Amino acid sequence: MSSRTPSPCDNQSGGPKRPLAVSENDLERALRDTFASRVATPRPLAADPAGMAIRRARRSGRRRALTGLALAGVATVLVTTGMAQLGGPTGHGGTPTVVLGDPRGFTPSPLPTASTPPPAAAPVRAELDLIIGSRLETSGGEQRELTGVDSVERAQRVPDYGGWLVTSRATAAGRTLWWVPPNGSAPQVLLAGADAVAVAANGRQVAWRDGAEILAAGVVGGQLVATSRAAAPAGAVPIGFAADAVLVRQPGRGGVSLWRRSAGGQPGGAERDVLNVYGTLPDGRVVGEVSAGTPRRPCLALLDPARGLAPVRTGCGPELATDGVASVSPDGKWLLVNAARESALLVDLRTLGGTVSARPAGPALVDGAAWTGAGVALHVDTAGRLVRVRPDRVVAGERPTGSPVDGVAPDERLVVVAAVAP
Repeated sequence: MSSRTPSPCDNQSGGPKRPLAVSENDLERALRDTFASRVATPRPLAADPAGMAIRRARRSGRRRALTGLALAGVATVLVTTGMAQLGGPTGHGGTPTVVLGDPRGFTPSPLPTASTPPPAAAPVRAELDLIIGSRLETSGGEQRELTGVDSVERAQRVPDYGGWLVTSRATAAGRTLWWVPPNGSAPQVLLAGADAVAVAANGRQVAWRDGAEILAAGVVGGQLVATSRAAAPAGAVPIGFAADAVLVRQPGRGGVSLWRRSAGGQPGGAERDVLNVYGTLPDGRVVGEVSAGTPRRPCLALLDPARGLAPVRTGCGPELATDGVASVSPDGKWLLVNAARESALLVDLRTLGGTVSARPAGPALVDGAAWTGAGVALHVDTAGRLVRVRPDRVVAGERPTGSPVDGVAPDERLVVVAAVAP
């Protein structure tokens, strides 16, 4: 058996002789390099977890915002309609605050179960001035205490913003007429102790009974000027005006006569069938109540002052009271008058002479009625309530009723102030 030295190319030795000694640090370094090279090379992903998470978060945020806005809208509606009360129990009028936030962290308060009481009725506000006891309340909201004025029965505006003329009821000392200045000064007595007082619808003339005489004067700046007087039988009293002539009711069933004071002398002969006068039309004719028909009964009539108050047109039918309480609208179309059964009637004066058109118009008048510029009649009923009569609604079938006026005490008298007639 021979021995030889192995050749480097000899394969029978089990493999080439290479350095196989690799340290642990070399392996770790190689592993790190491999991972680093893989991370550095981006590869498309079938699903993007991060993007999906971001999109879900955005959708959730939008849902929360919309839910918060919806809750805010509901809260706002509840506040504005009064169905919910936002605020503390102390009643301070703070502004409610609505917080927009995560609806999952919002716990709504339960709505009140008790029914909300109906709102209180608004105080009645008249279109004309009112006198309540001794207090003047204008339609514009001004209030004035009328010192020394009491027992008021009627009141009339003076033209050109000249104040008010206020007449008292009949007392043991007679009647008093005051002038209330428009500047807030104290009322002034124009007449005291008169047996009767009549004020023209335009507020420019006054007539009164004093002793054995009937007197009349103009009203200028709170003064009585150009006074005229005439002797009159006992019991004759002034009841109104027809232009510059004074209407005088004669005593008993003596009828009504005219006193043309500008011509001097005495009242003329009386028209005995005239029971009452209610007012005048724009053309000067007088609306009154006469005794007519067969059998005789109270009827309505238009009277001609130029002919001594002779009736020129008469209409019967409605059962009328004879208390003389009534009022003619400024345009001459309507008459509001008391019926015989303690109620009021609205009469269309344009139908007078044929079949009289009269419709029920609510409670009876106490001291006449005052008309507004819009054609509405205001008066006080026996219960002291304010009644509004709108002719168009009465014609349509409405029955006016009285409404209490705010601020009127049980012992105070309510008087509607007449506006200045055109």
